[in-house]
Amino acid sequence: MIPDTDTITGYGPVRGTDDGIVRQWLGIRYAAPPVGDLRWRAPVPPQRWTEPADATRFGPVCPQQTDPHIPLDLGAPQGGDCLTLNVWAPSTSGGAKPVMVWVHGGAYALGSSAQPLYRGRELAVGGDVVVVTMNYRLGALGFLDLSSFGSGFDTNIGVRDVLSALQWVQDNIAAFGGDPDNVTLFGESAGAGILTTLMASPAAAGLFHRAIAQSAPVTSVYDRDRSRRIAEQFLDRLGVRPGETDRLRDIPVERVIAASKRLYNDVPRRFPGTLAFVPIVDGDLVPDYPAQAARAGRTHPVPLIIGTNRHEAALFRWMRSPLMPIAPHTLRDMFAAIATEQPGVQIPTEEEITAVYRGRGRKPALGVARDVGFRMPSIWFAEGHSAVAPVYMYRFDWATPMLKLLRLDAAHATELPYVWGNLVMGPKDPTFKLGGLAAGAAVSERMRARWTRFASGAGPDAGPQHPAWPEYRPDERATLIIGREDEVVADPDRAQRVTWGAEVLSFR
Repeated sequence: MIPDTDTITGYGPVRGTDDGIVRQWLGIRYAAPPVGDLRWRAPVPPQRWTEPADATRFGPVCPQQTDPHIPLDLGAPQGGDCLTLNVWAPSTSGGAKPVMVWVHGGAYALGSSAQPLYRGRELAVGGDVVVVTMNYRLGALGFLDLSSFGSGFDTNIGVRDVLSALQWVQDNIAAFGGDPDNVTLFGESAGAGILTTLMASPAAAGLFHRAIAQSAPVTSVYDRDRSRRIAEQFLDRLGVRPGETDRLRDIPVERVIAASKRLYNDVPRRFPGTLAFVPIVDGDLVPDYPAQAARAGRTHPVPLIIGTNRHEAALFRWMRSPLMPIAPHTLRDMFAAIATEQPGVQIPTEEEITAVYRGRGRKPALGVARDVGFRMPSIWFAEGHSAVAPVYMYRFDWATPMLKLLRLDAAHATELPYVWGNLVMGPKDPTFKLGGLAAGAAVSERMRARWTRFASGAGPDAGPQHPAWPEYRPDERATLIIGREDEVVADPDRAQRVTWGAEVLSFR
């Protein structure tokens, strides 16, 4: 028997469950349904309610495309009333607990807070923290910039959704046992990209107090000219003229998603290394490119954990995804685009790239793609941010025998089960079929200890039997290597870092 638990929010009461170990509330509305006149607008508060709202099941998933190469279990049906969040809290009392707010990844076009991987029970109980996960708008619905075509459209809508959820946490989390003055924002991939973007956004000041960026595409933030070109292509695919954009509010969402999917696939094929839908520098919510803001000392002075996985690009090769250039000709096309659009950026020569990546057991293109997309931008962001707040750098190297056999190794997103403590996702999950579960459980225990201790305000250490994690400073570059056992290494990617220099790659 799981008793109900009623909690009062600023908009009305919600009824979740409490099994004596964990209390959970699912599908809490933090903003009004973004449909009709609210499509492509910043989120607005929901209507208030008086009777307890059912918070025992996840709310609808944000409408999105499907990809046969990415068999995601979204955890709930898609629907318009998608701006909801979920809360897990230990049943034990003992004062206000640290809060960890998660922003899921998915290339700004896929995913949801209801994915089974992101169930917060293990993290909440093991770390004695309150865990919040959220939905935000995706693809064209969240990251298409139509503001050039009329006053009825807002910029960076998906980012504004995350801001709205963070404001909800500030206003309401105390009623769920959380401390609004101790909030850690953490995310992976696109979610981490939103996080690093918010770290450079004045609108986010005071909404979170620590941050954890896992595999952040820091430099996948573009300018308004480029975003207008994407919007024009989107309108063309829908058969809508620039002067007819009022029609967009009434076009069936299925057509919007279909056009979104075509651009999602076409843009990286035509312009390798770029995405169709990303945050943009709009001069308002996002005043500058995040990596440049960090280098100028203009990021919010909150402590930061940031890092990447050793074999990031292997996932994109395995999925045959166009999102990351991993073939020699697509890398050359990407470098040509950088040279054309950013003549001040120094691109390593093919000879320099071959020299530094040769002999590392993999094709050079995989290492180059990893470093351009994730590793180097994370290092550049860390270098700048370390001048205003403590930074802790990691590299995730652990892989199970099965992932090694599949040539995925420590690929993009493979750290997620260890952060959440959800290691085996059903009988068909092949991750541990060839062994490694005991070692993986130990990796997970250490990662969760480091992440939650950091969220509590302490240093990100896993106990006296494991290496202390020193701050990342440009003179030493201490990096935690997460493997079967943790170790701290000084500047483990020095050869690649020196080859790429200190330039910030951003695509317009």
